[in-house]
Amino acid sequence: MSDLPSSLKDKNILITGSARRLGRQLALSAARAGANVLIHHAHSPAEAEQTLHEVKAYGVEAHILVADLSDHVQVEGLIPQANSFGQLDALINNAALFTPLSFFQTGYTDWQSELAVNLTAPFLLSQAFAASLQPDKKGRIVNILDWRALRPGPDHFPYTISKAALASMTQSLAISLAPRITVNGLALGAILPPSDGSTDNGLLRSVPAARWATIEEVCQSLLFLLSGPEYITGEILYVDGGRHLV
Repeated sequence: MSDLPSSLKDKNILITGSARRLGRQLALSAARAGANVLIHHAHSPAEAEQTLHEVKAYGVEAHILVADLSDHVQVEGLIPQANSFGQLDALINNAALFTPLSFFQTGYTDWQSELAVNLTAPFLLSQAFAASLQPDKKGRIVNILDWRALRPGPDHFPYTISKAALASMTQSLAISLAPRITVNGLALGAILPPSDGSTDNGLLRSVPAARWATIEEVCQSLLFLLSGPEYITGEILYVDGGRHLV
């Protein structure tokens, strides 16, 4: 990955689900841009330690925070923990459950679990972040979405519905938290193969760009929303190769 500008120097950023996979890459890109990173995980201690080591190699501060996002009590304690290392400047709601369930396969527990992690946790974290932001400070929230959120289909039913709701919340929060906090979303397409092991060999046939995204493209998009114009809020930036258009 090419060098990224030091556009976030000394900013304190909390990224949920940042011990592994895409969250880890987002943490590394923020660190390369000069940010101090709060690495959150629920059940990945070894991966979190490795990410911590890699983040610190960029000369920034980094700490590991542990919280089960399905437990509202643990979620409510996450922002105060993060702020104990310095006032947070940005929150990235990245962590999500992605279970391959159809409508009829989705039970009550599945429904509750996915909404708790994918929607309720971002709500609680955003609320706590906004409430804790000092009066003279500005902040940014970025919600990691999915192109499915704006084009819901029958697959991954509870995940899709929770992300659709998160997209709506992104726009609502942009109004509620203006003018001090910008709130935007990244709607991702074919970035990484699903962690559940599912595959779709024909997936790229539905992507106008006809390829998978690079991690660098996703990270550049995140950095734009974290350090770009403050006049951009309530936007959902698609990084999906045009998938949502077809």
